[in-house]
Amino acid sequence: MAYDNTCKYLAEKFPAAFVHWLLPIDEPTSVQVLKTELIQEPIRADSLVFLQTDRQILHLEFETRPYSDPPIAFRMLDYYVRLKRQYSCSINQVVIFLQQTASEQVFVSEYTDANTRHSYRVIRLWEQDPALLLSVPGLLPLATLSQTNSPRNLLEQIATQIATIEEPTQQADLLACTQVLAGLRFEKDLIRQLFRKETMRGSVIYQEIREDGILEGLKEGRQNEALSFLSRLLIRRIGPIAPPIQEQIQTLSVEELEDLGEALLDFSEASDLTNWLSDRQP
Repeated sequence: MAYDNTCKYLAEKFPAAFVHWLLPIDEPTSVQVLKTELIQEPIRADSLVFLQTDRQILHLEFETRPYSDPPIAFRMLDYYVRLKRQYSCSINQVVIFLQQTASEQVFVSEYTDANTRHSYRVIRLWEQDPALLLSVPGLLPLATLSQTNSPRNLLEQIATQIATIEEPTQQADLLACTQVLAGLRFEKDLIRQLFRKETMRGSVIYQEIREDGILEGLKEGRQNEALSFLSRLLIRRIGPIAPPIQEQIQTLSVEELEDLGEALLDFSEASDLTNWLSDRQP
């Protein structure tokens, strides 16, 4: 231990000497000793999926813009090192770009530095064949941004498939997510037209639920689920919601929550939600 501390002292006392020794710089003119306690700020990945059987992690990052600070490539290296340290298993990283752009940054799939090279997979959704995305219910919202020569026909196909989903909560969740992601590509009026409540209620599945008298029994449960889901969407859309506004939202009926789910597509700031609630007061 004494040896280590001695060397640390030398490096702090004579930093220019170590620079001259270890780096290809003949006469270092300005050096600064930094704190040796490295700051490790908490960061949150978009999605982490652990495959228990194979002992590997699928790490996903979803991006609407090609640029970020720090750059996406560096962030992927940072994520990788932290994940490797914490889980000590195989890690598969994928960056998924959502919105079409001509930027060369969406073709970058590795971080490179003087002594470091880290690769990851990149998917540009607008280049993806929609067939696979359309075949898996959980991927239907992403299909709105996939490759197509007829965007409207693709959106109509997605709306039709969502309308046939049997489980009400799953249908409502996919409907809300599809409306949000479709906003990156389609006009709001078209989204409302194809995904309006009447369209969903015209589905065979919905009619069966109604005829069986199940809808009323699900009402309370659906309301709690809708509240939780809408709260998450609103926070992502306009930021934190003030407690008084949250209390107002909790008093809304299932029908009003569904209306709010459609209206939030137009929200860009907290005042939009406040105004919407005010308009609905008697």
